[in-house]
Amino acid sequence: MLEQRDEAVVNAFRTGYSAEPAGVWAAPGRVNLIGEHTDYNDGYVMPFALKQHVTIAARPRHDDTWSVTSINTGDTAVFEADDLRPGMKGWQAYLAGVVWALREAGHRVTGTDLTLGSDVPLGSGLSSSAALECAMLTALADLNDLEIEPLQRAILARKAENEFVGAPTGLMDQAASTLCVADHALFFDCRDHAVRQVPLADPSLEILVLNTNTPHAHVDGEYAERRASCEQAAQQLGVPALRDVTDLDDALSRLDDDLLRRRVRHVVTEDARVLEAVAVLEQGRLADLGPILDAGHVSMRDDFEITVPTVDLAVETARKAGALGARMTGGGFGGCIIALVPAGASDAVAEQVGAAFADAGYAAPDHFVGVPSAGARRLT
Repeated sequence: MLEQRDEAVVNAFRTGYSAEPAGVWAAPGRVNLIGEHTDYNDGYVMPFALKQHVTIAARPRHDDTWSVTSINTGDTAVFEADDLRPGMKGWQAYLAGVVWALREAGHRVTGTDLTLGSDVPLGSGLSSSAALECAMLTALADLNDLEIEPLQRAILARKAENEFVGAPTGLMDQAASTLCVADHALFFDCRDHAVRQVPLADPSLEILVLNTNTPHAHVDGEYAERRASCEQAAQQLGVPALRDVTDLDDALSRLDDDLLRRRVRHVVTEDARVLEAVAVLEQGRLADLGPILDAGHVSMRDDFEITVPTVDLAVETARKAGALGARMTGGGFGGCIIALVPAGASDAVAEQVGAAFADAGYAAPDHFVGVPSAGARRLT
């Protein structure tokens, strides 16, 4: 039984192509529970997939043409095999990139008619682009009878975003959208790609996801600076990546630049927080995640310097309103926070954040309860 949002995609496909789709597929957005800016330092992350997802209805064609319509925008894009060149512009590049990545890997992929819809919020750091790529890849793998194991699917989706679209993201987003299972977070080792499903369910608690609706200012330059400083510190410390720092005090004593010391301290302690979070969740102590979230936010604010006033206000207000812990989630400089709150309290906590935003002259935030959900899958 399809949900209403998925039925809308199917109905739009029927109207647009005067035919039934061969199937319907979905892939979710994600929230990173803990582990920010650890991915490019070969460290650990722990995202979970959201119930919000991209839905694709599709059927194969008998040529090398891909026709895609978005019910969100009403736009239709058509591209052919000759158009599959890195650097393509527009939203369709994320879809064309998946076709390109599959073909580059030696897979035969035929033309396809597709209709898609999404309720993953755009521009909020919840990986709407990875959801789009992973939904497309899952649909094409099924339609073309391609046997590709889940991690390799995530790697191909990232290849599309890195090399075709040109966005230098890590593997976390595509791994979460592909590998997550319901009621769990995904512990992911960014060096060796080892995965572990970690229970994330407690009927007495829920996770508030609040979008501050803060535009991401100077993100590209700031992100590049953070990455470069981490690489510089690793080089000075003589380790392959900051993940390999085993004695933090010794490492800090060997760095003569205070900025590098703060960057290293964040990454090393953040990796430790991920491992601590795995331990408390596997012991069924979800409430003990609260202080870990709090410590992560302080580290991102003071050592990595990637929070902004709206984000800090949202976190502080959520704590005062009864959250057990709260932190920014995502790359920083805007976007969303998460807060661990008593079950049923998300609306009340979000209302107090909204009031604080109004008093400060900020735009009203949006919010929802983050429900740990399944990764990319076929719906029908």
